[in-house]
Amino acid sequence: MGSKIDYKNIVKKLSPYNIKKGILYFKHYGAREFWIKLTERFQKDDIDYNRWFANHRPTDEELDRQRRKVFGCAPVISILVPVYNTPELFLKQMIQSVREQTYSNWELCIANANPANREVAEILRIAAKKDARIRIAEVPENEGIAQNTNRALQIATGEFIALLDHDDLLAPNALYEIVKAVNESKGAEVIYTDEDKVTTDLEEHFKPHFKPDFNLDLLRSNNYICHLFVAKRELVERVGGFRKEFNGAQDYDLILRCTEKAEAIVHVPKILYHWRVHKESTSDNPMSKMYAYDAGKKAIEEHLKRCGTPGEVLHTKNLGFYRVKYPVQGEPLISILIPNKDQVETLDQCLRSIKEKTDYSNYEIVIIENNSEKEETFRYYEKISSDKIRVIRWEKEFNYSAINNFGVRHAKGDYLLFLNNDIEVIHSDWLSEMVSHCQRKEVGIVGARLYYPDDTIQHGGIIVGIGGVAGSVFVGLPRGYSGYMHKAALQLDLSAVTAACMMMKRRVFEETGGFEEKLKVAFNDVDLCLKTRERGYLVVYDPYVEMYHYESKTRGAEDTKEKVRRFQTEIEYMRSHWIHILKNGDPMYNVNLTLTKWDYSLKNNERR
Repeated sequence: MGSKIDYKNIVKKLSPYNIKKGILYFKHYGAREFWIKLTERFQKDDIDYNRWFANHRPTDEELDRQRRKVFGCAPVISILVPVYNTPELFLKQMIQSVREQTYSNWELCIANANPANREVAEILRIAAKKDARIRIAEVPENEGIAQNTNRALQIATGEFIALLDHDDLLAPNALYEIVKAVNESKGAEVIYTDEDKVTTDLEEHFKPHFKPDFNLDLLRSNNYICHLFVAKRELVERVGGFRKEFNGAQDYDLILRCTEKAEAIVHVPKILYHWRVHKESTSDNPMSKMYAYDAGKKAIEEHLKRCGTPGEVLHTKNLGFYRVKYPVQGEPLISILIPNKDQVETLDQCLRSIKEKTDYSNYEIVIIENNSEKEETFRYYEKISSDKIRVIRWEKEFNYSAINNFGVRHAKGDYLLFLNNDIEVIHSDWLSEMVSHCQRKEVGIVGARLYYPDDTIQHGGIIVGIGGVAGSVFVGLPRGYSGYMHKAALQLDLSAVTAACMMMKRRVFEETGGFEEKLKVAFNDVDLCLKTRERGYLVVYDPYVEMYHYESKTRGAEDTKEKVRRFQTEIEYMRSHWIHILKNGDPMYNVNLTLTKWDYSLKNNERR
C-alpha cells in the first residue's frame, strides 16, 4: 500500500521455505513477473499495519460494554468448523477465540473428520464438556471439506451460520459486530467482514484486506468476501449447502449462490477475522492447490449459468483471480463522441488509432467541434468527413457537459462512447470488450484503464472522497503492476470512472438526464456515474480496455480567478448533491483507507 520496497521485511522473511517458494514462482512466471510480485509484496507502507491494528482493536472497556449489550434481535449464530489433521495448538486457539466472543449466543459446530487422532478427539471432548455451546459431530471417514462442513451444518440450530477454518481465529468482537449489523440493517441475509493474516505464532498481523460493499464484478474476479462470511441458515439450506464437486473452492461456490438469492447483503468494514499463515496454508502458498483454482473457475461458470449470463471464465496470471469474457450480442451501433477544439495532430492520432486498432466494425464517430480558431482544423474536418465520421458544431461557450449532451442528440447509436481527443487505442478488442460489458442488463457504464505516455497509470477508476470530492486511483503505478489486492488489474464495480473513455447505454443516459450542465468542466462524469448507480445500474471498471491518455497536452490549469471560482462552484454542487456519499464514504471503497492518497493506503494510526 506504499511505494518503497521494504528491504528489512524481505530479509526478515527469508527462510528455506520462502526461498523455495520464490524459486517456484520465478520458474513459473519468469524474471519480470517475479520482480513485480516481489516489489508489490514488499512495499514499505507509510503506516505500519501491525501498529495500526493494535491501535484499532477494541479496548478492554469496549469489550466489557459489548458483553453487557442487550440486542433487540439476538439470534443464535452457529459457527461451522470442519476439522481434519488440525495441529493441536491451532485447534485450541481457534476454540478459545470463539469462547472469548463478547456476544455469547453462539454455538460452535465442529465436524471431526479425523476421529482416530486421539489428541484432537480429546481436545474436542474436553472443550464440549467445558462449554455446552460446543457441539461435536464425528465423521467416520474424511469425505472432503464440503461434505464435512455439511455434517457440521446438520447439527447447527442457529438462525445464522458462520464459516471458520480450523486453524484461524475470530476477533473477540466478531459476532458482536455481526449481530449489531443484523439489528441495524433491514433483513440482512448475508453479512461479511474485513480480514487480515497473522503469523503462526500470532505475533504479527499483516496483509489486511479492506473490502468494498457488495461488488458483483469483483466477486466474479475472485472470492473477495472470503472471511468472515455469515448467512441465514435458511438461505444456506435453500441454496443446497456445500457441494463436493467444488472442494477447494466450496466456500466461494456457496458465497456465489447465497449472494444471488440474498435480499440484503451487509458489509462490516472491520478486521474481525485472522487468517493464520503457515506452510500448509493456501493463504501463504497460492501455487500449492491448483485444483482449488480450477474449482473456483467452475464455481463462477456455474454462477453465470444460474444468472442467465453467457461468459467465458479464464484464469489470470495471479492464481485465484479470474477474468470473465462476455460475448457481444449482435452488432449494435456504437456512437463515439469526441469533443475537439483545434488540436489537429492530437485528434488525428486518436482517429488513426481507432481506425487501425478496432476489430468492432459497427461504429460511428461524432466529432463535436467547439470554437476552433485555426483554419487547418476546418480543412482537416473536410478531409476526414465520411459515412463513418461526422463533424457537428457547438457554437456556444465551452461547457463539457452541454457539448456532450449536444453530441448525444446527434448520435444514432444505442451505445454511447465518450472519448477524449487525446486518447490512443492500444488493443484492437477495446470496443468489443466495452460493449460486451455494457450490454449486460445490470450495467449502465463501463470505464477503462488509462496510461500516461510513460506507461504509468493515469486512471484506474475513481473513488468518491479522494482529494475532497473524487479522484482517480493507482495514479503513477507502473503498467504491469496490479496494485492493492490486484484491484488495478481486476474487473470490478466502482462508484465512478472517467469520461475520458467511458461507454454508456443510451437509454440509461436518457434516464439519468445526461451530463449535468451546471458542471461545466469538473466532476460531470462522476456525477453522471453516481446518478447511474442511484438508479440501480453498475459502473464497471474493465482493466482489459487499455488506452494511452495524453492528458497533459489538452488540460489547462485552474489559473484564473474565473476558473477558480467556477471550480469552487462545481465542488459545492457535488458536496450538496452527494453529501451522503462524501459523509459516509464511497461504498466501493473502505472507510479504513485514506482519502489523501490514491494507492489504497491506510488512514493514519489514530483510533476511529
